[in-house]
Amino acid sequence: MRIVSYNVNGVRAAMKKGLIDWLKTDPADIICLQETKAHRDNVDYQQFIDLGYTDYWYSAKKKGYSGVAVFSKLPIDEVFYGTGHSISDEEGRVITVRIKDTLIINAYFPSGTSGDERQSYKYVWLEEMYAYLEELKTRFPKIILCGDYNIAHREIDIHDPKGNKKSSGFLPEERAWMDKFLENGWVDTFRHLHDTPHSYTWWSQRFPSVRLNNKGWRIDYISVTEALKSSIKGAAIYPDVKQSDHCPIYLELK
Repeated sequence: MRIVSYNVNGVRAAMKKGLIDWLKTDPADIICLQETKAHRDNVDYQQFIDLGYTDYWYSAKKKGYSGVAVFSKLPIDEVFYGTGHSISDEEGRVITVRIKDTLIINAYFPSGTSGDERQSYKYVWLEEMYAYLEELKTRFPKIILCGDYNIAHREIDIHDPKGNKKSSGFLPEERAWMDKFLENGWVDTFRHLHDTPHSYTWWSQRFPSVRLNNKGWRIDYISVTEALKSSIKGAAIYPDVKQSDHCPIYLELK
């Protein structure tokens, strides 16, 4: 099973920048997109179908905001929309598909960069998500959690840890949540195989030189439960794929 997770920062904009051409190279069996900023009816979704994907969308009520989608070349047995938490579901943040005995969760974690109110909500969302995942683990030992977590976990995951110690996405409380998450039955698949520094998945768009000089953050992850740890075959980050301010990340399971 090959999986790609990619925050596209607007799926229609990404399609104009070559997303479909990249998908034609067959990068994965399952594509999990975050921040689609669109409803299915407003997208030329036939282009995905023509590539052999079945598409599933969970969009925000607010137009042009948030949203997640899953495209699969593998048969999907069941789809779950949302987590049952009203604000998160109104913002279209989580979609889950089941393939046999394995769940693939595609999640767009909130950002706290717009102010204290959203940062406070981010903490609420993290605890709601943690409880949701804990409940799912009791029924499905094999889970894959793809997405933009909007958290750089450790100093190796951010270009300037000292300068960003008070920045949303690298706050002690957010990093502590990642500690708790990974210490309680989850594996960061990229770090499981790679300890290389300067491996980032997002670069600020404020200054064009930021990506050119690789001054980024690793805030996108594919994590798996311990039951899948022995199946991890490959994990990668694709910084040269540039339809977004993020780049795709990859996981291959035996």
